[in-house]
Amino acid sequence: MEINKIVLRKMNLELKAPFQTSFGVQKDRDFMIVELHSNNHIGYGECVATAKPLYGEETVGTVELILEEILIPTLLDNEIQHPDELNELFKPFRRNNMAKAALEGAYWDLFAKEKNISLHEALGGTKSEIEVGVSIGIQESLESLLKEVEGYVNEGYKRIKLKIEPGNDLTLLEGVRRKFPDIEMMADANSAYTLDDIELFKKMDNLNLTMIEQPLAHDDIIDHAKLQSEINSAICLDESIHSLEDAKKAIELGSCKIINLKIGRVGGLTEAKKIHDFCESKGIPVWCGGMLESGIGRAHNIAITSLPNFTLPGDTAASSRYWNEDIISPEVTVEKGIITLPNSPGIGFEPNIALMEKYTTGIKEIVSKKVFS
Repeated sequence: MEINKIVLRKMNLELKAPFQTSFGVQKDRDFMIVELHSNNHIGYGECVATAKPLYGEETVGTVELILEEILIPTLLDNEIQHPDELNELFKPFRRNNMAKAALEGAYWDLFAKEKNISLHEALGGTKSEIEVGVSIGIQESLESLLKEVEGYVNEGYKRIKLKIEPGNDLTLLEGVRRKFPDIEMMADANSAYTLDDIELFKKMDNLNLTMIEQPLAHDDIIDHAKLQSEINSAICLDESIHSLEDAKKAIELGSCKIINLKIGRVGGLTEAKKIHDFCESKGIPVWCGGMLESGIGRAHNIAITSLPNFTLPGDTAASSRYWNEDIISPEVTVEKGIITLPNSPGIGFEPNIALMEKYTTGIKEIVSKKVFS
């Protein structure tokens, strides 16, 4: 196939409501869409880096630089037969995983469209539908949290994730559990705690949590192993896992019982598949986390979740959970906690060009005449 143009599209979408985590309140989202244009199709990838380096070290600005100066020239200077090859091709360039994932994701989408197959089929997915949960930010009060939870329980979401932070944790979790004794519920700390909080986490053992996500430092696997040995609740690692090697070390140390797979955090769909396969061989379940993606990133999440070891509901809620209008057609919808996988070629959702133009804040085009086998 021939790639004749690459487009880097900066965008901004305003959230329907502020989303609060332990590291701040988010009211809108700056992000980038990567487009790979061939003679016949356009492949779309979404970069999950944000305006500030709060979740990870990358930002929309750093991603743009790395794509323009390093990754796109590398792609265009090499012969590629399959999207998996990009994983090795980009390996000499350290980190910058979100930038890598955005370009690789666009290539995967284009590859699947050129082959006239769905992205989940191209990835080797085995499911026709996936179970999903919802992530709820820190609320002003227990009453408002209970109302929020009740709405999503009534909609049929299969798991409720509650963001926590020091001072907004045990009392809120206990309140939700009292009202909803049987729901699948988990806590996400986003690295806000230390080993000094072991007694707090021991108290959480009484709440029958599905997991506690990333309670300790964002780059740690040692202290998490100590904490996991002291509590019964399963620890899930998120920010600590950037590669297959990270996953191997964390599992060997006993740092977690579950891993959250985010495509952007690990550097793309190929690395996510590798981690999925290894975890499956070790009996460690995985699930797909969310980064407040638009419909394009959401579609990639849906596709990867079709792999068999994604046995826990992920964070891929309906488009309407976050956005007044998403940039794809049709928008992602959830029926009683289930998303049916699309069967049309590529990501399975058509970008809404008019809405993409509406929310575009900057655009760059790179013209190429590179032909791939």
